[in-house]
Amino acid sequence: MQQRVTKSARKLLDRFRVETGKGFRLKQIDPADTGGFDLDKNGAKAKLADGIAMLAEAQERLYADDRHSLLLIFQAMDAAGKDGTIKHVMSGVNPQGCQVTSFKHPSAEALDHDFLHRHQAALPERGRIGIHNRSWYEEVLVVRVRPEILAAQKLPKAEVTKRIWDTRLADIAAYERYLANQGTVILKFFLHLSKEEQKQRFLARIDEPEKNWKFSMGDIVERGRWDAYQHAYEQAIRGTAAPHAPWYVIPADNKWFTRLVVCGAIVRALEDLDLRYPEVTDAQRAELGRAREALLAE
Repeated sequence: MQQRVTKSARKLLDRFRVETGKGFRLKQIDPADTGGFDLDKNGAKAKLADGIAMLAEAQERLYADDRHSLLLIFQAMDAAGKDGTIKHVMSGVNPQGCQVTSFKHPSAEALDHDFLHRHQAALPERGRIGIHNRSWYEEVLVVRVRPEILAAQKLPKAEVTKRIWDTRLADIAAYERYLANQGTVILKFFLHLSKEEQKQRFLARIDEPEKNWKFSMGDIVERGRWDAYQHAYEQAIRGTAAPHAPWYVIPADNKWFTRLVVCGAIVRALEDLDLRYPEVTDAQRAELGRAREALLAE
């Protein structure tokens, strides 16, 4: 597959790509960073359109090649733009080759299983792209920040120790290694929003009637736990970043930039797979010739 992500684009993507957690700190990434780009609305839209076209072509090859699947995990604080990013970046993808699963509070049935159980059922098949809007990482994020959720999971008391978060992160890392060994390409995106920008987006949801439905008082309650969530995200990234399952910690204060980086990261990952259309054998080529002759003879 011809590489269309330029060296300069790859260098920019590397700024936000985390393959090892050693020494990583969230403060290393500025939520307002735009990589030196200063694009107006039309310029950003045009660049994203180019990326979407490349992604559509790469997805077709992924489907035809039928050896890999692609799992995209999106995590973020409220109002960081997960839904909008998924909507815009994946707008050119063939719906038949893509599936989106949004994970909310687990059901009673889900709580009677291990914490990875419901996510396993939503993994993409070979040739397909799976998008998890929130994921198994909620088990080391919101569950870590809100102890009452952990208490409701009915775990054996002997397993609920001070090391439970390290254990869960190790389980997640091992599971992602297993998936990678089976041909699943994993990209994890943390949309890194500043607290001030979240405030402005919440105010817009309150002040603009068409956005009122997006807001709930629960958002304010969770905002009050900001520092705890930032710590939990940092620990999750540090504990599970790997070359086969990298994190992209993407500045999210400017939505146009967030979408460009996400799109570029996905196209890059697919390009690196060297996807190919199946080769036609001599026998198949001869059969095609006979079919052509039959059609022309009608």
